[in-house]
Amino acid sequence: MNKGKLIVFSAPSGSGKTTIVRNLLAKEELNLEFSISATSRAKRGEEIDGQDYYFLSTQEFKNKIKAGDFLEWEEVYRDNFYGTLKSEIDRIWKLGKHVIFDIDVSGGLRIKRKYPDETLAVFVKPPSIDELKIRLKKRKTESDDKINMRIAKASAELATAPLFDVVIENDDLDKALVEAYGLVSKFVHFKKKEH
Repeated sequence: MNKGKLIVFSAPSGSGKTTIVRNLLAKEELNLEFSISATSRAKRGEEIDGQDYYFLSTQEFKNKIKAGDFLEWEEVYRDNFYGTLKSEIDRIWKLGKHVIFDIDVSGGLRIKRKYPDETLAVFVKPPSIDELKIRLKKRKTESDDKINMRIAKASAELATAPLFDVVIENDDLDKALVEAYGLVSKFVHFKKKEH
């Protein structure tokens, strides 16, 4: 099977990584396919199994961990698991496409460690923690407690930025979109020289 490349976008919540990933997916010349994560949490709203997430019961998730079916996984809260199935990567590579991830920092770094040569790991950095707080409040999707939890987590996540291949500072979305496109385009079109 012809291996494609893996493009990881990680960032604290509210940094704009999802917007950047969606923009890249719309660029057909990049030949990208989104990696759908598996989760043990319940569906929310209009979410569709196999499109938004692969929804598994906690037991199914644990069985897949034991079977070694995950490229990476994490227990975010007690019995609340998220992860990337190896079969998802295979599915995308069989389509002849490159895999793009919108994934948390620790998951992104695990993928980079497992596939160091095939992975471009990009960290999307907000201009500041204060700006991050403003963005999260503007969403109006979470309580102040939940926002404060995300801000506390963001500080720890920002410390991991140097472990990524590239850091994009998202203080101007248009500029960040152009920068992300340039990086990904160069990475997917780069051919290793044969010896």
